Amino acid sequence: MTDRGQLSLRACALAVLIAFGAGLLGSLALRPPGAPPLAAATRAGEDPLGARIRWRVPVAFGTNLPALGDNMLYVRDAAADSSKGAIRLELYEPGEIVSAFAITDAVRDGKVQAGYTWLGYDQGRIPASVLFGAVPFGMEPWEYTAWWYEGDGRRLAEALYEARGVHPILCGLIGPETAGWFRRPVDSLADVEGLKIRFAGIGGKVLQRLGASVTMIPGSDLFQALEKGAIDATEYSLPVVDQKLGFDRVARINYFPGWHQTFTAGHLVVNLARWQALDDADRALLETACTAGVTRNLARGEALEGPVIEQFAAAGVSARRLPLPLLRELQRVTGEVLAEEAAGDADFAEILASQQAFSESYGIWKRLAYLPRDF
Repeated sequence: MTDRGQLSLRACALAVLIAFGAGLLGSLALRPPGAPPLAAATRAGEDPLGARIRWRVPVAFGTNLPALGDNMLYVRDAAADSSKGAIRLELYEPGEIVSAFAITDAVRDGKVQAGYTWLGYDQGRIPASVLFGAVPFGMEPWEYTAWWYEGDGRRLAEALYEARGVHPILCGLIGPETAGWFRRPVDSLADVEGLKIRFAGIGGKVLQRLGASVTMIPGSDLFQALEKGAIDATEYSLPVVDQKLGFDRVARINYFPGWHQTFTAGHLVVNLARWQALDDADRALLETACTAGVTRNLARGEALEGPVIEQFAAAGVSARRLPLPLLRELQRVTGEVLAEEAAGDADFAEILASQQAFSESYGIWKRLAYLPRDF
């Protein structure tokens, strides 16, 4: 072998040693001594750069919306802080990567690892799902949490969604919505017939039964639909949210109470395979962040509404209560619709029966323990 050949071999060997050393130093910089090997660090969607879990999480409500949407900012930060950065939930606004109405499907199909949504949006595909989102003339918020955590709620929700490859976690909760924003008064059933209105869930079916023309429009498109007269009225959320969306500028009558959504629950839905691949500690961290989110979300929603309604008069908005005879008729028709839905779907029947039995028992305590509303 020539001197040039020997030099070439030595140069190659030196290059290999340098590359190996650089790679070793680089791996130490990215993964400090004592950290798990990269192969282990990437299981279940983990991130080799520090986070065990880094998930894309589309949300059904804009994070700029008070209480309804910004709750997931709190949950995201709580998960990151309590895990010291090991759990990172990357939030995506409605429609950014997934339609607000299709989040559960995207999670099921593995297009995203998790999402935050109102389960009532699954009603067309999973009729019973709406019972976990809101029920007309149903539970009050704290009553729903009692049923979810201490009754059958959580078990029934997990069973319903497990068959569809999704794991639901109660992760947000707000109080009753308004009954809607209207251009003209609604004093009787005659005023409901022919009304073009955006309404969601079982409440929408009730209004359809009473002759209204009901449509479902994403929150981001509602102001334009109201302004252009495509709809006469709309419900969406709490007064503070509806004001943010500008409904008070085009529909000056805001009706109460929110008979159709006495509570509104938000759920973190996780791809079931992803959830099952997590260890117990990470599951506990996510559940704890969501439970904290439920408490903080309800508190924030309740705190924000009074100041908004106090400004109604100055803004030319009239806050009105629906007439009692109309509420009674809405309640009667709600009972009919719920019974029909239960007759046509075994899951719906089981979940509704559980809610009603819990409410009947809880009502004994509720009527005795709490002051009358007009006290």
